Amino acid sequence: MGQAVEARYPPLDVITIGRASVDLYGQQIGSRLEDITSFAKSVGGCPANISVGTARLGLNSALLTRVGDEQMGRFIREQLRREGVSVDGLKTDRERLTALVLLSVEDEGVSPMIFYRSDCADMALAEEDIDEAFIASARSVVVTGTHFSRPNSDAAQRKAIRLMKAKGGKVVFDIDYRPNLWGLAGHAEGFERYVKSDRVSAQLKTVLPDCDLIVGTEEEIMIASGADDCLSALKTIRSLSPATIVLKRGAKGCIVYDGPISDDLEDGIVGKGFPIEIYNVLGAGDAFMSGFLRGWLGGESFATAATWANACGAFAVSRLLCAPEYPTFEELQFFLKHGSKHLALRKDEAINHIHWATTRRRDIPSLMALACDHRVQLEDVAARVGADASRVPDFKVLTVKAAAKVAAGRDGYGMLIDEKYGRDAMFEFARHPFAWLGRPVELPGSRPLRFEFSQDIGSQLTDWPVDHCIKCLCFYHPDDPEALKTEQQQKLRALFEAARKVGRELLVEIIAGKHGKLDDTTIPRALEELYALGIKPDWWKLEPQASANAWAKIEQVIVKNDPWCRGVVLLGLEAPQDELEAAFAATAKAPIVKGFAVGRTIFVNAAEQWLAGRMSDDEAIADMAARFEQLTEAWLAARGRKAA
Repeated sequence: MGQAVEARYPPLDVITIGRASVDLYGQQIGSRLEDITSFAKSVGGCPANISVGTARLGLNSALLTRVGDEQMGRFIREQLRREGVSVDGLKTDRERLTALVLLSVEDEGVSPMIFYRSDCADMALAEEDIDEAFIASARSVVVTGTHFSRPNSDAAQRKAIRLMKAKGGKVVFDIDYRPNLWGLAGHAEGFERYVKSDRVSAQLKTVLPDCDLIVGTEEEIMIASGADDCLSALKTIRSLSPATIVLKRGAKGCIVYDGPISDDLEDGIVGKGFPIEIYNVLGAGDAFMSGFLRGWLGGESFATAATWANACGAFAVSRLLCAPEYPTFEELQFFLKHGSKHLALRKDEAINHIHWATTRRRDIPSLMALACDHRVQLEDVAARVGADASRVPDFKVLTVKAAAKVAAGRDGYGMLIDEKYGRDAMFEFARHPFAWLGRPVELPGSRPLRFEFSQDIGSQLTDWPVDHCIKCLCFYHPDDPEALKTEQQQKLRALFEAARKVGRELLVEIIAGKHGKLDDTTIPRALEELYALGIKPDWWKLEPQASANAWAKIEQVIVKNDPWCRGVVLLGLEAPQDELEAAFAATAKAPIVKGFAVGRTIFVNAAEQWLAGRMSDDEAIADMAARFEQLTEAWLAARGRKAA
């Protein structure tokens, strides 16, 4: 054992080392890369993918590599943090760019790709980047094949291996063979998986003796050994290393070899396989490794680890992207328990919902929002005081400044802002560290529900920032005529499908009290009907209820149908301050209620005075900030908390 190293880092299960790139996936499926017109962006590169995959499965993971000092490098850093991956080992290279990869799905199992990696940041990884204390904080390291292709990155990985072996930890080798990254294929052959090379084999064979776990496809096993067939390759590796060997076989699953290699290739521990439609094979091996490590490092049997690995690989090949598509542990366990009637897992609504809800970009345990998404109401105020409605956008900017003054950078504050009058307000909003922004899509006052600008709602959402939440108000009562209910249900279902397609969160606001009796069962019945249609919004926005019993029933419906729902926020409907405070208090024993989104109670006085020219900008901001602050204090008091 080496000398004890001062503990400066939180304990980790695994550190992955090597490639970190930005993947740009063509969104037109069945198209040549030459014909792709739009791309989806995600973190990529074998070790980066594994760090995300293992974090989603519950391991404490870290990525050790370099990224550029530019927007793509910052994207990788920020996304890893969102995924719960430690970035303590992520170095910023101020001289080099972050690597990019362009990819498409041209046919089943055919995915052309172009690597933009000329003198890229991750390949500049060097020995001085390997911090002994950081390596000592982990139980294992994963080294990857590409980073043995350059002297500097080879030396860095070998240093990490030495340090991990010295402390008695585990060394994992993902062979990760990309011939063109070794200079063995042209730029257009990024998808090429095997080119025989004595030079590469000689290099990789020197890594094998220090490994505890070696994972690769048949082609990768052959390149690591220099042998020309799989069985000979396995025997060669065994002669050099006592490591557990995992042979990945795609749709046939995998075989684990934990002892002598017999003459029968099938003579190993076979993990359960899963019949899945192949949609995109890229990144499947990294998902596989994530699942195997979750089992192996978690003390599970080889058979269980292999089964989890195969299941994670199945998720990956059934979806388009790499890391963003990998399952969470909740999702994996649901699939293992219930399976799926779909060979294409991306079409399984139950699994997709768990995936969506357990990979949200941020946690928002409570929400206090100033709503200034009103259109008609502010037009009416302007008309009443003789002001031009063209001044409304400027007033909305003031509401943002008022909310930001109260939030003061603290978590849990947000806003509702509309597209019609709120474009400048949204730009102002982006200058402040709010937790949440909701944007309405309904035509104000419409019943049956209509969208404001176009009934093709999906086309409206594609240019929204990814953090903006869709908000839709529907005047819906469970006792409405069936024809009206059916029309509104279909509209909400179309909106839900569009939200999931474009990857935006959805808040559905239900107001029933304006069009019928509101008792303890009204809203629970309404939510039950919408859940029965498969509509599972991230948030509900609901009117105050008359009793604690009503809230208990609402909570029961939500928890039964969607335990991953973020929760409920209360709406205000221009209620006086004291009524809202009473409504807050009524939810004290309803943990499903996470906050409020109130507007007119806060801004209507300032709007009238400012639009009439009787109040300055600063006075309007101060007036709204005082009212918003009072409401936030009342909400926190109802929850037994004080403002930070």
